[in-house]
Amino acid sequence: MAMFLSLGLGSSALAEEEMKQSKSSDSWLPSLITETPQEGFALAVTLSQKGVGTTQPDTSVRKALRGAYAHDPDSLIAVSQVIATHFQTVAAANDYWKED
Repeated sequence: MAMFLSLGLGSSALAEEEMKQSKSSDSWLPSLITETPQEGFALAVTLSQKGVGTTQPDTSVRKALRGAYAHDPDSLIAVSQVIATHFQTVAAANDYWKED
């Protein structure tokens, strides 16, 4: 878990590069607006996955590390917390799917 967190500290350059690329091409995230809360949750999961991919762009490294966290309850809880945080953001962007 600490390894993943430490990887995140050096990812700002990767994030900046991804931002530059997304400005010059079609964005994978055109909006946080979704039709339903379920779609919002799926978007939250995607945001979490993209965060991991940005932090550790090497697929083989991610696959090698998967066994270390896949059976660690603390890591799984941490992943759930990240998804929940993203879901809060998406829900707020969608005005909590309130109907007028």
